[in-house]
Amino acid sequence: MHSTRPGCWVRDGVIATSSPRRWLFVLTILVGSFLLFLVQPMVARMVLPRLGGAPAVWNSAMLVYQALLLGGYAYAHWLGRFTVRRQAAIHVALFLVAALWLPIGIAQIGAPGPGQEALWVPLLLLASIGPVFFVVSAQAPLMQRWFAADARAGDPYYLYAASNLGSFAGLISYPALVEPTLPLAAQSWGWTAGYALLVLLVAGAAAARWHGGAEAHAAATDEPRPTLRRQLHWLLIAAVPSGLMLSTTTHLTTDIVAMPLLWVLPLGLYLLSFVIAFSTMERPTQIITLIAPVILLAVGGLGLLSSGGGSMMVALASLAMLFIIATALHGYLYHLRPATQHLTLFYLIMSAGGVLGGLFAALFAPLIFDWVYEHPLLILAAAMLLPLPALLPWDRWLGLEAKTARVVAAALVAIAAFGAWHMVGEWTGRLDSTTTSWGIAIFVIGMLVIGWRWAYVPVLALLMIGVGGWDTIQESFTGARVRSYFGVYTVTDYPASNQRRLAHGTTLHGLQRTDAAHRRDPTTYYGHQSGVGLTLDKASALAGQNASIGIVGLGAGTLACYRRPGQRWTIFEIDPVMVDIARDPKKFTFLSDCAGDTSIVIGDARLQLAGQPAGHFDVIVIDAFSSDAIPLHLLTKEAIGIYARALKPDGILLVHISNRFFDLEPVLAAEAKARGWTSAIRMDPGPIGDEYADLTGSNWVALTATPGRMQKLTGGIRPRKASYADGAWVPLEARENFERWTDDYASTLPVLIWKNIIGGRDE
Repeated sequence: MHSTRPGCWVRDGVIATSSPRRWLFVLTILVGSFLLFLVQPMVARMVLPRLGGAPAVWNSAMLVYQALLLGGYAYAHWLGRFTVRRQAAIHVALFLVAALWLPIGIAQIGAPGPGQEALWVPLLLLASIGPVFFVVSAQAPLMQRWFAADARAGDPYYLYAASNLGSFAGLISYPALVEPTLPLAAQSWGWTAGYALLVLLVAGAAAARWHGGAEAHAAATDEPRPTLRRQLHWLLIAAVPSGLMLSTTTHLTTDIVAMPLLWVLPLGLYLLSFVIAFSTMERPTQIITLIAPVILLAVGGLGLLSSGGGSMMVALASLAMLFIIATALHGYLYHLRPATQHLTLFYLIMSAGGVLGGLFAALFAPLIFDWVYEHPLLILAAAMLLPLPALLPWDRWLGLEAKTARVVAAALVAIAAFGAWHMVGEWTGRLDSTTTSWGIAIFVIGMLVIGWRWAYVPVLALLMIGVGGWDTIQESFTGARVRSYFGVYTVTDYPASNQRRLAHGTTLHGLQRTDAAHRRDPTTYYGHQSGVGLTLDKASALAGQNASIGIVGLGAGTLACYRRPGQRWTIFEIDPVMVDIARDPKKFTFLSDCAGDTSIVIGDARLQLAGQPAGHFDVIVIDAFSSDAIPLHLLTKEAIGIYARALKPDGILLVHISNRFFDLEPVLAAEAKARGWTSAIRMDPGPIGDEYADLTGSNWVALTATPGRMQKLTGGIRPRKASYADGAWVPLEARENFERWTDDYASTLPVLIWKNIIGGRDE
């Protein structure tokens, strides 16, 4: 069987037109895949207020989704032993049983006991969407199997392109359309309507094959079962793009440019690569496969660089590399596809490969590595698996024998090794003329040896090491860098300016002066003229000598030196690694110098504050929104209600909203208006002269239910155009018709600062 022209296939020497019901199978697969990629972020939004944003929660969720997807593919493979009629009866019945879990919602099960959270979170997700997700996930391979049961249908594999097109549509539509326009309850009912449509489409597809009397093995050939080696090859080819998609996301947000919703781009490109690779258009895949080794050299050569400097060009190049490599590998996978009788086995192993790549990049790598080393490792793995057609067949042009050509290729590798060694010696954190010349030379050598995998892979590795890679590796042995599920943290000394800095990827996360006279001075967002500085300096005057202060977000511990004798402080921090850094006097001494006995509560701030006694705090400081992926569940009506409960009746809620990508002022303005609270914002202009060079401009919002307390804090709220240099607080700027955020409805799209997204500005 092979294609002759679009819509026609040759089978046993006879040209047969495609089945008239092709549209039905395409539509069924599109709808099923669309629903599958829509339900994942929807359920994530539903469980966020209940489970918080701890990484263990999302790792558990990912494992549940992958296990259900793999289970769905295994179920589709198991069904293949029956006739289409029997398959259809079982599958439609399972659809109807799973409908008992609709509309989508979070199951009401008892709270976990101490130490049982790791089992409870997967149980909650399985009880909430397990049957529905399982049955929908079987659509792609099962519908292809049914499609191929008609001898007129032709090759079913191109339907997998439709599956991934549906997945891409679901992925994009949720943050762009569904979340900004519909509350969760309406989303759930809308998804239920889509599920009902899918049941009808599946029943229609079954009827299209049922009455024809065709059986699942009707189009089968005599091709033997694929060998274990071939199956392992499928597994590895599927695993590398899956892992590379996740590692590209991590690498971009850690060392290139952190941006909100950035995860959508790599995942979307990963899905689109399937659309191209599994389509009937072979020419684009062939072209991409030809240029893939060159792109891997040009962009993958930067894979060990840990100082991207916020460059959007590097970010776009990394995304282009992911798309090209994924398309080339998926095209190779499509080339290696078996006969239709082994279709479900093929997809089962593909799914297992996706799970394998995801587990490595998302779960194991943060535990094993102190930097994003999974990214260069997966780049090298891609080089080991890619088809390597010789782009410049110089050995044939020169008429060289194979043995002679191999000797020349080995000599070229030796030259590349010398060049990399020279680059390591000259590397200063930026490419000068010498290192640039050697980098270009190694790149050209890599192009010349594309035809020899044993030479191409080492040259790529040498290029990585030469372009900043050696510095990245060396830093792993200094103890200055540590990694958690939340990111990569690096502590660096700058003796010339008497500074020690904590970097979270490309973002400055804390700074301390190292000279004894100033090491207790607050820096960055937390200077005495900032909103938090003005408030904490007045805490005793506002609430007495025994004021109770709650701080959400530890950082380097900078705020600790605002603590005064008699005050009771509690700090809430989600990342245990950050606590270790702040408590280590060899790194930062804010805590050890000023508040070594401060209670630090580890966990999601909303969940932990909900467990605090009512009316406990005089001031709560929320410092969790300066990163590029803000925790929505900390700014909803329900979250503010938890803070209000934990505050004394005249307490002050202080929220840090400095952010390069989000304008959160309308969110808090809407919340203050709905509650009838008094609010103000302190816009600190930042450093004025060299004396305050360690400070950063910041925006802090104060909210309280007691106008008198606000008057005492601010000395009177001034007009919006007041001078910010003298400690002025001004009114919050509300946005007309801005909808209050709740656990049922919240969207970041209306508050995105698009000019900074496009500009890729980093701090």
